[in-house]
Amino acid sequence: MKETNVQAVNCPFNFSKSLDFDPALAGLMARESLGTIRLPYGESDAWLVTRFESVQQVTTDPRFSRAGIIEHDYPRMTAEPIVSPESINVMDPPHSSRIRHMATQAFTERHVDRMRGRITLLADRLLDEMEAEGPPADLVRHLSNTLPQHTILDLLGIERAEWPRMQELVRRLLVVGAGNRDVARAAKEDLTAYFTELVAERRKNPGTDIISVLAEVRDGEDQLDDRELAVLALTFTLSGQDTATCQISNIAYLLLTRPELAEYAHEHRKDLTDFLHELLRYIPFRKGVGIPRVALEDVEMDGVVIRRGDFVHVSYLAANRDPDRYPDPHEIVPDRPVAPHMTFGWGGHRCVAVPLAMAELEVAVDRLLDRFPTLRLAVRPEEVRWDTETIRRFPLELPVAW
Repeated sequence: MKETNVQAVNCPFNFSKSLDFDPALAGLMARESLGTIRLPYGESDAWLVTRFESVQQVTTDPRFSRAGIIEHDYPRMTAEPIVSPESINVMDPPHSSRIRHMATQAFTERHVDRMRGRITLLADRLLDEMEAEGPPADLVRHLSNTLPQHTILDLLGIERAEWPRMQELVRRLLVVGAGNRDVARAAKEDLTAYFTELVAERRKNPGTDIISVLAEVRDGEDQLDDRELAVLALTFTLSGQDTATCQISNIAYLLLTRPELAEYAHEHRKDLTDFLHELLRYIPFRKGVGIPRVALEDVEMDGVVIRRGDFVHVSYLAANRDPDRYPDPHEIVPDRPVAPHMTFGWGGHRCVAVPLAMAELEVAVDRLLDRFPTLRLAVRPEEVRWDTETIRRFPLELPVAW
């Protein structure tokens, strides 16, 4: 085993060029053994795990704890920690298992099938507006930035008048860069307070929204308390405006800039879900890393000893490009045999709302293919502007014509 006092690599992870893979992350993947990284915020360095099998181990091994990072200024990308201490994203089993089991009741196949009709109506309404406005139109504004936001806010039963404020608070919470900590902290406090009041209201006057459904879910005699439910609603709001928003934009960008992929999508509609999963595997939808874990004891892994108390980050982006897992990992292979990827996480912290996210992606791409078969970029690919202010990777605008 190697000594663990290796020099940390400074990683701002601010690469935002198109959908090219971050060269800094590619360099870390090429190392013979694990190394440590230094992120823009946090009290110490962290190990970075990139191999698919090793990421699997870290995300399922009880010796690596998410809950253990609480009360620490842990290494991260954002000025303010995104998650609350009560969030399911920083719980360990068995506590997290209890909340995950209850949370998944809102996203069963039956519930998502019912939601699909509402998602389709929202998508068609947005595309109606884009068509009426005429080309050139911004696909991000009309569809990919709006559909996931409207879907999750609609499903949570949030009044439409509150939607713009919710969207702006989420944006403030996800910003990176010096000087943003107070802004991000205030945004998180505002969101938490809002959902605390909303949960109390839904306890008294339940409806058909997700919060009302979860308020009634029981695991034996157990129920989610108000604080747990408020934080869970906040988590859904963040994730509902994160992955799906980025991925609709990124998938559209690929189809608009690579004609062979658009042709495949049109000609293989029955295989659309499998094709989308290959695109999800390939797309670097965020910058850097997310929430770390801390080692509860010494662990030997990939040629080093991770010491008790060390922070450990995993890279789902790197795991999705592991050549031992995927032949030609840096290529999009439309008919690649289906193999699970890590875009939605892994293990006990895999996103519980994956069925909803996939329904949004399927609806968005399907309706675009149906309604705008000649859709094309109205600018040169190099003129597309990309998000550089948050941890997400997606085009800020996609001017299109048809």
